[in-house]
Amino acid sequence: MYEKLKEQAAAVTSELCDAAKLVKGQILVVGCSTSEVCGSRIGTGSTPEAAEAVFAGIMQVLDSRGIYLAAQCCEHLNRALIVEREALPGADIVNVVPQPKAGGSFATAAYNAFRHPVAVEEVRADAGLDIGDTLIGMHLKRVAVPVRLEHNAIGQAHITAARVRPRFIGGSRAHYDETML
Repeated sequence: MYEKLKEQAAAVTSELCDAAKLVKGQILVVGCSTSEVCGSRIGTGSTPEAAEAVFAGIMQVLDSRGIYLAAQCCEHLNRALIVEREALPGADIVNVVPQPKAGGSFATAAYNAFRHPVAVEEVRADAGLDIGDTLIGMHLKRVAVPVRLEHNAIGQAHITAARVRPRFIGGSRAHYDETML
């Protein structure tokens, strides 16, 4: 089961990175309910083993592309994020270490696997994966655009994906460089 979760997570992440045209140094925010992944209601069955499998699949793709992960904690930690310190130099760090029942299993897996993990209250990510309806939108840059993925589930969890694009300011869309979208 866990190998399949890892494969699904890698497929979803790869598909989103391609669709969002993410490049080295950018940030992907991920919120993940392992309860939902395993077929339970969000917040009712945190599963560290499922989190580790999903995390491994995501990082397999992100590491190969030089993209940073921001792992969103649950509402008990006000949706703080776990990131590698180098991803956000100079960021205001908060003092917390996530646990499976306080922060979530996915954020805990990230904290335990990162070389220099830190927690921050916010990021402005370039794309996002919401695994199990965890509400990641507050951590995306403006303007977020939904991405419809061919792979739209990990385990039993529904996937919502987004990328961002530069804001249109004045004029018509025809006057903008399409490569930036």
